[in-house]
Amino acid sequence: MTAVLPTVREFEAAARDRLDPAHYDYFAGGAGDEVTVRANEAAFARLALLPRVLRGAGSPQLGVALLGSRVATPVLVAPTAFHRLADPEGEKATARAAAAAETIMIVSMAATVAVEDVAAAAPGATLWFQLYVQPDMAFTEAVVRRAEAAGCAALVVTVDSPARGRRDRDARNGFDDLPEGMRCENLRDGDPGSVRPIVMSSAITWEHVDLLRRMTRLPIVLKGVTHPADARLALDHGVSAVYVSNHGGRQLDTVPATVDLLPEIVAAVGGAVPVLVDGGIRRGTDVVKAMALGASAVAIGRPVIWGLAADGERGVARVLGLLRDEVEHALTLCGLASVRDLEPGLVRRC
Repeated sequence: MTAVLPTVREFEAAARDRLDPAHYDYFAGGAGDEVTVRANEAAFARLALLPRVLRGAGSPQLGVALLGSRVATPVLVAPTAFHRLADPEGEKATARAAAAAETIMIVSMAATVAVEDVAAAAPGATLWFQLYVQPDMAFTEAVVRRAEAAGCAALVVTVDSPARGRRDRDARNGFDDLPEGMRCENLRDGDPGSVRPIVMSSAITWEHVDLLRRMTRLPIVLKGVTHPADARLALDHGVSAVYVSNHGGRQLDTVPATVDLLPEIVAAVGGAVPVLVDGGIRRGTDVVKAMALGASAVAIGRPVIWGLAADGERGVARVLGLLRDEVEHALTLCGLASVRDLEPGLVRRC
């Protein structure tokens, strides 16, 4: 690909042209009527930035520290499954691009490249590992040990999935399994040919979070928190960060947009741990708005896939670079010297 694509939306258009239609729908779609998918993006459009002037701020600083890691940009790579549907190199390409951008990649439990191979492909990458707690805790522990051995620096535990979301696009397309030759490589179980399914279990409770804390020294990030009461419970159970997410609108439809939920979660956490957020972030101004409302950093999922499908590793690098440049530009126009200077007074609801 040689064309210059100056926006995330143009990367999506290029990706759509290249992807199998069923695979595009898998990545782009959500649960039910996709009310939440649309709401995530629309909510940012209802927020306005109120810049300051004559601040003499100079070139803004974008770096943040998260759970012992220093990253050059506050835009992380969210966990998304099946990267090899978008590019033959899959998660390896994504990890190399994340390393070049000096940011964190959260490797999905449903990755189509094993976490060990992702780490080997990008030795300089800071990787976190996303986990669905499995009812078989011995298998859960085996997966955690693999993530530890691969050098992952945190465990991102997804807790919004007691059942799979009902995704109408996938049902219409008959998309219910990976193509021949692709597997969820982190789910191999002893026998090289044996791959377990991910079990979504409604029996998972806060006790499982406690079990994980005893199982590993890795910091635990709780992903999928949308209710302030759960944010407070997360602190009681010793998590190291709270991650506000509605799973990109792919689980329960009509859940509110994450950026609308963010201020209440931030208030509930009260600065005790970092708060991350994903969902609908398509511009640098979206990043700035989320951080002004209290997020320590944001994560992007679909934009990374669009970059990967459009132009492989280079496409992911360009998406991350584009958003980094847009964040820097927005901070400059807001008169701020650093992302640490962002505060709620800079945002107005339209």
